[in-house]
This record gives sequence, structure tokens and C-alpha cells, in this order.
Amino acid sequence: MATNDSSENIEEQPEQEPQQGPRKGRVPLTDAQKKRLQKCCDHATKQMEQGQHDYATTLFSQCVQGDPTNLVFAQNFIKNLQKKYGDNKKGQPLAALAERGARGAQKKAVDKKEWDEAVKNGVAVLKVNPWDVPALVGMATAAAAVLLELEGTLGDTELFYLKSAFEASPKNADTCRLVALSLGKRRRFDEAVAFWHKVEQLRPGDDEPQRSIATLLMEKTIKKTDQAKEKAGLIGHSTGGPGKRGQEELSPEEQLKRTIRREPNNLTAYFDLSQIYLNSDRYKDAEEVLAKAVKASNNDPDVWERLEDARLRGLRQLHVAAGKEYRDAETPEAKAEAKAKVKSLLKKIVQKELGVWKSRCDRYPTNLMFKYEVGYRHQMLGDFNEAIKEYQAARNDPRRKGLCLLNLGECFRHIKQYRLAASHYELAIQEIPDRDADNKKMALYRAGRLAYDLKNWEAAEKHLGALAALDYSYKDVSALLDEINQRRAEGEGNPVGGGAERE
Repeated sequence: MATNDSSENIEEQPEQEPQQGPRKGRVPLTDAQKKRLQKCCDHATKQMEQGQHDYATTLFSQCVQGDPTNLVFAQNFIKNLQKKYGDNKKGQPLAALAERGARGAQKKAVDKKEWDEAVKNGVAVLKVNPWDVPALVGMATAAAAVLLELEGTLGDTELFYLKSAFEASPKNADTCRLVALSLGKRRRFDEAVAFWHKVEQLRPGDDEPQRSIATLLMEKTIKKTDQAKEKAGLIGHSTGGPGKRGQEELSPEEQLKRTIRREPNNLTAYFDLSQIYLNSDRYKDAEEVLAKAVKASNNDPDVWERLEDARLRGLRQLHVAAGKEYRDAETPEAKAEAKAKVKSLLKKIVQKELGVWKSRCDRYPTNLMFKYEVGYRHQMLGDFNEAIKEYQAARNDPRRKGLCLLNLGECFRHIKQYRLAASHYELAIQEIPDRDADNKKMALYRAGRLAYDLKNWEAAEKHLGALAALDYSYKDVSALLDEINQRRAEGEGNPVGGGAERE
């Protein structure tokens, strides 16, 4: 689905918390004002149905600015504009250049919490492109804030704008995250989890989705428990007598512990309790709970994976702490000791990760993403021959093909198979898409640097020149190009061999 370029740089939406009662400062619309806006909307709807989209846009714009919280006004405003542009997903020609002032003004208004200005300028941007993601997110933020000021509630207008932004850019992780947060605030647990899974797919290394999913599932379990208690007449009645807390006053941690005592085979309770501990960096407690879950599940592999993940998170936390210890060390001896600790912990983490990913490969032999992870850990440990085997299998997955080729080039370079390294760098350059700028530049640099080390000036100039066109300040590319020009001016040829001993 085509989207406008600006959709990739959206501002994070301020998270609005539900409040009880309206805030001071904003005056609610009178009945007469509401009636006038509704008549305007009705007339605009007729114009839209007759194909008079420009006139309808003028009328719907008045409605949205008059009441930014009204869901029907927002829906019809966007629907009319999408029809006007034939659902082309990009608005009017050169929409990115139009209303540039309004885009900037909306962002400033949101930052200053000037919601009427944010709506006014958001409307101006959406008139030229109803798929403009930053404008839709800004409208969502303003609609939510205004409704909180007036009624202290959430409503659905914010969610409508956010879902419109998602439909405009379904592969934008920031957009998916905002929808997930909005659904979570509304306690629409299953929908929120589905959007967090989308974020998880778009950001493979981000652990926020897993934490959020676990929290949502825990809240869902607690809600079901409370509903069951309410149905049974337990909520609101103390179970402990004077001076003792009633069951309804238990913390989520205590509730889950009680659930586990009563239902020792309830794996969801174990998982939710472990997530509470993980979220508060209580890794040992999380490991203990998951170890009990493994036993309760009769050594279920999925539960084992959760336990291994918890152990890894604990190790990573120790590694972070060791890194801080290294940075804070005041004497050379202390710095050397901390550095050794950092290296030791990193090696331990990678070895444990290797075991985890090997186990998952055994369970899911057709999942080539897991083979990539195994290969990457072998490479980190210096087992280049083993890494090559895994990467050669994993490169059949189109999602990791470019990275596999790039890493294969590195592995071949380390074992001094320079021609194979060069050919894999070349293939990686072709395979890695331009949108993956960091890895594209890395592939060009490594190909150019290897050619330079082999004194293949022509190939080195080709790759490093392409890199310089993308980013002239990348590492030492400018110095290398100057050196190549000097060597060629001195009449050096293109022998392939020697060199390439760098790390």
C-alpha cells in the first residue's frame, strides 16, 4: 500500500490517562451549538453522496473543528476526502509539499497542548492528504485531550484516527504501537495484543511488545477473576474480618500467588506472575516461578523457552551492570577487572543464546529465521565454519537473505577465503533494500574495504564511491577514496591478493 513519505517520522502520541470528571478550562458545547453542527454534518453528507466532495470538505471541516471529539464528524470527514482522491492512498499530487506550514504548526500546537490549533492545522493537512500519518496522529492526540478536558473519558474518536493512520501505513511500527496503547487503555485486551504482535514482527529486537502483551494478559486474567467473584457475590465483602484486608484489596502479585496455590496447574497464572517480576527486574523471582511452571507443565518445551528467556534477561542485566562498573572504574586495575567481567558475561550470554536457538531449530526445523540466529551466535563466538553452514541454509528466507549474504562475506573473510567474501559482499549489496540504509552502507563499506585491502582499486572505488554518495562521513570512506586516487595516480595496478588481514 502506498503511503506518503512523512508517515515514517511521526511523533509519539502523549499517553492520555482516564480521569474522573471533566477538567477545568474548556466550556462544553451548548445544545444549540451541537444542533447547528449536526445540521451542517447532515447537509455535508448529502453533498458527499452527490459527489460534491469539495463543498462537503468545507462543511465537514467546520464540523470537526467545532467538535473534535465527535466520532461521526471525524469518520465522515475522512471518508469524504478518501472518496475525493479516489482512494489513491496519497492525496493530491505533490501533497508532501503542500500545507508544509500547517504540518509544522500542528506539531508545535500538540507540543504546547493547544488543541484547537492542532485540530485546525491537522484539518488543513488532511484536506490535501487524508492518509498523512503524522496529521492523523496529531488529530487523535487532540481529540483524546479535548474529551478528557470535557468529560474525563476516552471515547472512540482518538482510536478512529489512530486506526486510520495504521491503515495508511500498516508497516509503521510506531503507528501500530499507538493503536495497541489506545486499545489497551480501553481494556480491549485481545485487540491490543494483536497490535502488539504486529509491533513485535516489525521490531524483532524490541522487548516492549512482550512486556505489554504479558501485562495485558495478566489484566485480562484479573478482570475475569473479578467478574467471577462479582458474579459469586464475593466482591465488596471482606473475607478477613476487622483489621484484615478483603480479597478485593490484594495486589495483582498476591492474587496470582493465591491463584497458583488454588490451581497449581494454571500456567497462565505462573506466566503472569513471572512477567510482574520481569517488569520490575526481579529476575531470580521470575526464574523460580517459571521453574515451577516447567514442573507443573511436565517439561513442556514452550514453558522451557520462557524459563530460558528469563535466565537470559537476568544475564543481560548483569552485563549492563558490569558495563556501568567498567565505565565508572577509577583505576586501571579496576577497569581491567571490569572489562574482563564484561567480556566473560557477554560470552556466557551468547553461548546460552546459542543453546536456546539450537533447541528452537530442533523444534521448528523449517523456520529459517532460527537458523539465522544460530549462525549469528556461532559467528560471534568465532566458529566461522559452523556459522557459514547455518547462514547458507537461512539465506533461503527472503526476510534475512541480504543479512545472511553480508555475514557470509564476513565469515569467509575471517577464514581468508577472500574471493568468496568479495562475491558475497557483492550479492549482499544487490539484495539489501535501500530502505535498510544501515546494512546497505555496511555492505558497501565492507566490499570496498576488502577490495582496497586486496589492492583492487577499481572495485574499491566503485563500492566506496557508491557509499560516499549515500554518506560521505561514513567511517573513513573519504580517506580511503583519497588514498585510492593517489595509488592510481602513481600507476599501481589491480592485483588481487595479499592484505585483507584486518579485523
